[in-house]
Amino acid sequence: MALTVSQVASIAGVSVRTLHHYDEIGLLSPSGRSTAGYRLYNDADLSRLQQVLFFRALEFPLQEICRILRDPEFDLGASLRMQRQLLSEKAVKLQSLLGAVDAALARLESEQRMTREEMKQMFDGFDPADHEAEAEQRWGHTEAFQESKRRTARYTKQDWQTIKAEGAAIFARLAELMTSGIPPGSPEAMAAAETHRLHIDRWFYPCPHTLHRGLGQLYVDDPRFTANIDKSSPGLAAYAAQAFAANADQATDAR
Repeated sequence: MALTVSQVASIAGVSVRTLHHYDEIGLLSPSGRSTAGYRLYNDADLSRLQQVLFFRALEFPLQEICRILRDPEFDLGASLRMQRQLLSEKAVKLQSLLGAVDAALARLESEQRMTREEMKQMFDGFDPADHEAEAEQRWGHTEAFQESKRRTARYTKQDWQTIKAEGAAIFARLAELMTSGIPPGSPEAMAAAETHRLHIDRWFYPCPHTLHRGLGQLYVDDPRFTANIDKSSPGLAAYAAQAFAANADQATDAR
Protein backbone atom coordinates (compact mmCIF):
# COMPACT_ATOMS: atom_id res chain seq x y z
CA MET A 1 0.00 0.00 0.00
CA ALA A 2 1.37 3.41 -0.95
CA LEU A 3 1.67 5.97 1.83
CA THR A 4 1.35 9.73 1.63
CA VAL A 5 4.13 12.04 2.75
CA SER A 6 2.31 12.93 5.96
CA GLN A 7 1.80 9.24 6.80
CA VAL A 8 5.49 8.49 6.22
CA ALA A 9 6.51 11.51 8.28
CA SER A 10 4.36 10.27 11.17
CA ILE A 11 5.72 6.71 10.97
CA ALA A 12 9.38 7.75 10.67
CA GLY A 13 9.26 10.58 13.19
CA VAL A 14 10.49 13.20 10.74
CA SER A 15 8.85 16.33 9.38
CA VAL A 16 7.08 16.59 6.04
CA ARG A 17 9.50 19.38 5.23
CA THR A 18 12.43 17.00 5.75
CA LEU A 19 10.93 14.47 3.32
CA HIS A 20 10.38 17.23 0.78
CA HIS A 21 14.04 18.24 1.16
CA TYR A 22 15.21 14.64 0.69
CA ASP A 23 13.18 14.53 -2.52
CA GLU A 24 14.61 17.84 -3.76
CA ILE A 25 18.22 16.70 -3.33
CA GLY A 26 17.57 13.27 -4.80
CA LEU A 27 18.21 11.40 -1.59
CA LEU A 28 14.73 9.89 -1.31
CA SER A 29 12.24 10.42 -4.09
CA PRO A 30 8.82 8.74 -3.81
CA SER A 31 8.16 6.01 -6.33
CA GLY A 32 4.71 7.28 -7.20
CA ARG A 33 2.33 10.19 -7.36
CA SER A 34 -1.39 10.34 -6.86
CA THR A 35 -3.72 11.60 -9.58
CA ALA A 36 -3.65 14.92 -7.75
CA GLY A 37 0.15 14.98 -7.85
CA TYR A 38 0.81 14.09 -4.21
CA ARG A 39 3.90 12.03 -3.28
CA LEU A 40 3.30 8.32 -2.62
CA TYR A 41 5.88 6.04 -0.97
CA ASN A 42 6.09 2.25 -1.29
CA ASP A 43 7.95 -0.36 0.77
CA ALA A 44 11.20 0.16 -1.13
CA ASP A 45 11.02 3.88 -0.41
CA LEU A 46 10.52 3.18 3.30
CA SER A 47 13.51 0.82 3.30
CA ARG A 48 15.64 3.55 1.73
CA LEU A 49 14.36 6.09 4.27
CA GLN A 50 15.35 3.72 7.04
CA GLN A 51 18.86 3.61 5.63
CA VAL A 52 18.96 7.40 5.51
CA LEU A 53 17.85 7.68 9.12
CA PHE A 54 20.38 5.10 10.30
CA PHE A 55 23.18 7.00 8.61
CA ARG A 56 21.88 10.31 10.02
CA ALA A 57 21.93 8.78 13.52
CA LEU A 58 25.60 8.05 12.87
CA GLU A 59 26.05 11.72 11.90
CA PHE A 60 26.83 11.06 8.24
CA PRO A 61 26.31 14.22 6.15
CA LEU A 62 23.50 14.10 3.58
CA GLN A 63 25.88 14.33 0.63
CA GLU A 64 27.81 11.30 1.87
CA ILE A 65 24.58 9.34 2.34
CA CYS A 66 23.57 10.21 -1.22
CA ARG A 67 26.91 8.96 -2.51
CA ILE A 68 26.66 5.68 -0.56
CA LEU A 69 23.08 4.90 -1.61
CA ARG A 70 23.74 5.75 -5.25
CA ASP A 71 26.76 3.43 -5.42
CA PRO A 72 25.91 0.59 -7.87
CA GLU A 73 27.66 -1.86 -5.55
CA PHE A 74 25.61 -0.76 -2.50
CA ASP A 75 24.63 -3.84 -0.48
CA LEU A 76 21.78 -3.45 2.00
CA GLY A 77 22.84 -6.36 4.20
CA ALA A 78 26.44 -5.17 4.40
CA SER A 79 25.23 -1.66 5.12
CA LEU A 80 23.00 -2.83 7.97
CA ARG A 81 25.83 -4.87 9.52
CA MET A 82 28.17 -1.89 9.29
CA GLN A 83 25.55 0.42 10.80
CA ARG A 84 24.96 -1.99 13.65
CA GLN A 85 28.68 -2.12 14.43
CA LEU A 86 29.01 1.67 14.37
CA LEU A 87 25.88 2.16 16.50
CA SER A 88 27.14 -0.41 19.03
CA GLU A 89 30.45 1.45 19.31
CA LYS A 90 28.58 4.74 19.70
CA ALA A 91 26.36 3.20 22.39
CA VAL A 92 29.42 2.08 24.35
CA LYS A 93 30.89 5.59 24.17
CA LEU A 94 27.60 7.19 25.21
CA GLN A 95 27.24 4.76 28.11
CA SER A 96 30.75 5.65 29.23
CA LEU A 97 29.94 9.37 29.00
CA LEU A 98 26.68 8.83 30.89
CA GLY A 99 28.59 7.08 33.67
CA ALA A 100 31.06 9.96 33.83
CA VAL A 101 28.23 12.51 34.06
CA ASP A 102 26.54 10.49 36.82
CA ALA A 103 29.82 10.33 38.74
CA ALA A 104 30.35 14.08 38.34
CA LEU A 105 26.82 14.78 39.58
CA ALA A 106 27.34 12.49 42.56
CA ARG A 107 30.56 14.30 43.46
CA LEU A 108 28.89 17.68 43.08
CA GLU A 109 25.91 16.75 45.22
CA SER A 110 28.09 15.17 47.91
CA GLU A 111 30.14 18.34 48.06
CA GLN A 112 27.16 20.68 48.12
CA ARG A 113 24.47 18.89 50.11
CA MET A 114 24.83 19.07 53.84
CA THR A 115 24.51 15.94 55.94
CA ARG A 116 22.32 16.00 59.05
CA GLU A 117 25.41 16.02 61.21
CA GLU A 118 26.84 19.01 59.33
CA MET A 119 23.51 20.82 59.69
CA LYS A 120 23.48 20.22 63.44
CA GLN A 121 27.05 21.44 63.78
CA MET A 122 26.34 24.56 61.74
CA PHE A 123 23.24 25.48 63.72
CA ASP A 124 24.67 24.71 67.14
CA GLY A 125 22.95 21.40 67.71
CA PHE A 126 19.64 22.28 66.04
CA ASP A 127 18.65 19.79 63.35
CA PRO A 128 15.75 20.94 61.16
CA ALA A 129 15.04 17.33 60.22
CA ASP A 130 14.06 16.65 63.84
CA HIS A 131 11.14 19.05 63.45
CA GLU A 132 10.07 18.27 59.90
CA ALA A 133 7.13 16.05 60.86
CA GLU A 134 5.77 18.59 63.33
CA ALA A 135 6.23 21.45 60.87
CA GLU A 136 4.46 19.44 58.17
CA GLN A 137 1.56 18.76 60.52
CA ARG A 138 1.22 22.37 61.67
CA TRP A 139 1.94 24.29 58.45
CA GLY A 140 2.08 21.75 55.64
CA HIS A 141 -1.18 23.08 54.17
CA THR A 142 0.21 26.60 53.81
CA GLU A 143 1.80 27.99 50.68
CA ALA A 144 4.64 29.46 52.75
CA PHE A 145 5.62 26.00 54.03
CA GLN A 146 5.53 24.46 50.56
CA GLU A 147 7.58 27.32 49.11
CA SER A 148 10.15 27.02 51.89
CA LYS A 149 10.41 23.29 51.26
CA ARG A 150 10.98 23.86 47.54
CA ARG A 151 13.66 26.50 48.09
CA THR A 152 15.64 24.81 50.85
CA ALA A 153 15.78 21.52 48.95
CA ARG A 154 18.08 23.25 46.44
CA TYR A 155 20.42 24.93 48.91
CA THR A 156 24.09 24.03 49.02
CA LYS A 157 26.38 24.08 52.02
CA GLN A 158 27.55 27.54 50.96
CA ASP A 159 23.94 28.75 50.86
CA TRP A 160 23.33 27.53 54.42
CA GLN A 161 26.53 29.17 55.61
CA THR A 162 25.35 32.46 54.10
CA ILE A 163 21.91 32.07 55.66
CA LYS A 164 23.42 31.40 59.08
CA ALA A 165 25.81 34.36 58.84
CA GLU A 166 23.04 36.75 57.78
CA GLY A 167 20.69 35.54 60.52
CA ALA A 168 23.39 35.76 63.18
CA ALA A 169 24.23 39.32 62.16
CA ILE A 170 20.59 40.38 62.37
CA PHE A 171 20.07 38.92 65.85
CA ALA A 172 23.41 40.33 66.97
CA ARG A 173 22.14 43.77 65.94
CA LEU A 174 18.87 43.25 67.80
CA ALA A 175 20.79 42.08 70.88
CA GLU A 176 23.01 45.16 70.71
CA LEU A 177 19.99 47.45 70.60
CA MET A 178 18.28 45.59 73.44
CA THR A 179 21.31 45.72 75.78
CA SER A 180 21.76 49.41 74.94
CA GLY A 181 18.24 50.10 76.15
CA ILE A 182 16.88 51.06 72.73
CA PRO A 183 13.09 50.43 72.69
CA PRO A 184 11.83 47.70 70.32
CA GLY A 185 9.58 50.30 68.68
CA SER A 186 12.49 52.59 67.83
CA PRO A 187 13.48 53.29 64.21
CA GLU A 188 16.72 51.37 64.75
CA ALA A 189 14.98 48.24 66.07
CA MET A 190 12.32 48.36 63.37
CA ALA A 191 15.06 48.66 60.73
CA ALA A 192 16.66 45.49 62.11
CA ALA A 193 13.24 43.81 62.13
CA GLU A 194 12.73 44.77 58.48
CA THR A 195 16.14 43.33 57.61
CA HIS A 196 15.07 40.08 59.22
CA ARG A 197 11.75 40.06 57.32
CA LEU A 198 13.58 40.53 54.02
CA HIS A 199 16.01 37.77 55.01
CA ILE A 200 13.09 35.34 55.47
CA ASP A 201 11.47 36.60 52.26
CA ARG A 202 14.67 36.06 50.27
CA TRP A 203 15.68 32.64 51.56
CA PHE A 204 12.51 30.83 52.66
CA TYR A 205 9.10 32.17 51.61
CA PRO A 206 7.25 35.40 50.79
CA CYS A 207 6.99 37.13 54.16
CA PRO A 208 4.53 40.04 54.38
CA HIS A 209 4.51 42.08 57.57
CA THR A 210 1.50 40.25 59.01
CA LEU A 211 3.25 36.90 58.63
CA HIS A 212 6.44 38.36 60.09
CA ARG A 213 4.48 39.52 63.15
CA GLY A 214 3.21 35.97 63.59
CA LEU A 215 6.75 34.61 63.29
CA GLY A 216 7.84 36.90 66.12
CA GLN A 217 4.96 35.68 68.25
CA LEU A 218 6.06 32.10 67.58
CA TYR A 219 9.49 33.00 68.96
CA VAL A 220 7.94 33.74 72.37
CA ASP A 221 5.11 31.18 72.32
CA ASP A 222 7.31 28.17 71.55
CA PRO A 223 9.83 27.61 74.36
CA ARG A 224 12.21 25.84 71.97
CA PHE A 225 12.52 28.95 69.82
CA THR A 226 12.75 31.16 72.89
CA ALA A 227 15.53 29.09 74.43
CA ASN A 228 17.52 29.03 71.20
CA ILE A 229 17.23 32.80 70.59
CA ASP A 230 17.81 33.74 74.23
CA LYS A 231 20.88 31.51 74.48
CA SER A 232 23.34 34.37 74.20
CA SER A 233 21.08 37.28 75.14
CA PRO A 234 18.23 36.50 77.57
CA GLY A 235 15.06 38.31 76.59
CA LEU A 236 16.07 38.62 72.94
CA ALA A 237 13.14 36.53 71.62
CA ALA A 238 10.60 38.84 73.28
CA TYR A 239 12.50 41.95 72.13
CA ALA A 240 12.59 40.66 68.54
CA ALA A 241 8.87 39.83 68.63
CA GLN A 242 8.07 43.36 69.79
CA ALA A 243 10.30 44.87 67.10
CA PHE A 244 8.64 42.71 64.43
CA ALA A 245 5.19 43.81 65.65
CA ALA A 246 6.19 47.50 65.73
CA ASN A 247 7.58 47.23 62.21
CA ALA A 248 4.36 45.57 61.01
CA ASP A 249 2.28 48.32 62.67
CA GLN A 250 4.38 50.99 61.00
CA ALA A 251 3.95 49.33 57.60
CA THR A 252 0.16 49.17 58.16
CA ASP A 253 0.00 52.83 59.25
CA ALA A 254 1.97 53.89 56.19
CA ARG A 255 -0.69 52.54 53.81
